[in-house]
Amino acid sequence: MEYILALDQGTTSSRALLLDRRGAIVSKAQRPVSVLTPKPEWVEQNPEVLWRSQEEAARDALERAGVKPRQIAAIGIANQRETFLLWDRRSLEPVGNALVWQDRRSTALCRRLSEGGWEETIRQKTGLRLNPYFSGTKLLWVWENLPMLSSRLNRLCFGTVDSWLLAQLTRGEVHATEESNASRTLFYDIYEHRWDQELLALFQTPLSLLPKMLPSAGLFGKGTGFWEGIPILAVLGDQQASLYGQLCWGRGGLKTTYGTGAFSLMNLGNRPLAAAEGLLISSGWRLARQTDYVLEGSVFVAGAAVQWLVDGLRLASNIAQVEAMARQARETEGLVFVPALTGLGSPYWDPSAEGLLIGITRRTRPSQIARAVFEGVAHQVCDVIEAMGRATGAPLHEMKVDGGAAQSDLLLQMQADLLGLPVARSGCHEATALGAGLLAGREAGFFSSPEERSSFGQIDRIFSPLLDPRERLRKREEWKSAIDRARGWRTEEPGPSPP
Repeated sequence: MEYILALDQGTTSSRALLLDRRGAIVSKAQRPVSVLTPKPEWVEQNPEVLWRSQEEAARDALERAGVKPRQIAAIGIANQRETFLLWDRRSLEPVGNALVWQDRRSTALCRRLSEGGWEETIRQKTGLRLNPYFSGTKLLWVWENLPMLSSRLNRLCFGTVDSWLLAQLTRGEVHATEESNASRTLFYDIYEHRWDQELLALFQTPLSLLPKMLPSAGLFGKGTGFWEGIPILAVLGDQQASLYGQLCWGRGGLKTTYGTGAFSLMNLGNRPLAAAEGLLISSGWRLARQTDYVLEGSVFVAGAAVQWLVDGLRLASNIAQVEAMARQARETEGLVFVPALTGLGSPYWDPSAEGLLIGITRRTRPSQIARAVFEGVAHQVCDVIEAMGRATGAPLHEMKVDGGAAQSDLLLQMQADLLGLPVARSGCHEATALGAGLLAGREAGFFSSPEERSSFGQIDRIFSPLLDPRERLRKREEWKSAIDRARGWRTEEPGPSPP
């Protein structure tokens, strides 16, 4: 058994990596995953597609390397975190689609709970905000809009995507999760390390529906069928897995992953902050009965903004063409784009915000629009990192980055310029899957010495700030003015839709 299989089930694709005993990637494969938008504000995915695409990617990775399942020492799982689903514990049949983290159907419900005074209680226990982003508010929406499910509660399982993959791999024998995923539901107390009864009552969710809590590394169960007998030894939410894969194992380690959204995490060690205005505090991973906490800023739209120029505006036929177009413009000439296509996350937390393109004149060209979109993504991340600096009071020296959109040299140079910090791009394009694989490998007895870990965390390129500080300040002030205009745009909710 010479290999570790790492699974990474994300919003737009399912990926699989095969790692050897040195942590080197032997092979990889991926399958696309579609997103469904049946109504405005609704974002869903087919649970069967999530599992089938992940298994197909895993089988493909093995086939490309000529590796048999019996040669796999362990499986590690990384997954999109706030997306959740319900399924029948006997038949494993899903109850409807999975509700995706981008879904905003519970916006009015969040406002109601906030007006009821629950915001501070939730923050103190979970480290999170009352926002449609998290599982709990959408689950309460399900209970209130689909009352017929109340008669089936004793047969249902609730789970984030990691729990769903565990159930499929073990054919229903395992219903479990771990802290990095549980800490994103709104009903897990990250300080007491338990499902919170008061919050479960608030979200009308019985404890019997919830998965068993396990450490982030350890035996979750063993595979069945094609995966017969392979131990599943690590599970992490995707952003925490990326933090682990970027070797940010100590306090102060900072990374941003650019994918559909952009997610910045800082390792806080085992001493979480009491509060961090505009940011989230979550569990990073729990190992040997000790939790490493993370400070997080969540930008909902990053790579998705660039993709919108392709799919929505049809400004180009692919993302590479969008970047080439953006390079044609040396400056946006005052054009600013706020990518609030699904509201604003950290540090604003405004689901009523809408996307904004401001500064348009008769001189505006498509190339400037494309450049403004890239800059808008970088500005959002700057807002998050600046908030982290204020929250911790610690100087920041460098930011590690990974993810699909981080392959854009243009974006990362903009990021370094606007942030005023060096930006170090990972040499591994699959840091999320790598993190899950490294943690599973550690648990399996691989990578036990520092020498064996020496090849991890290689840097592809460092982008140093080149922009004049006065120009940086001007651009940041323009951005702040634009984002103030984008906030609070939607003052009324769309009319109610039947379930």
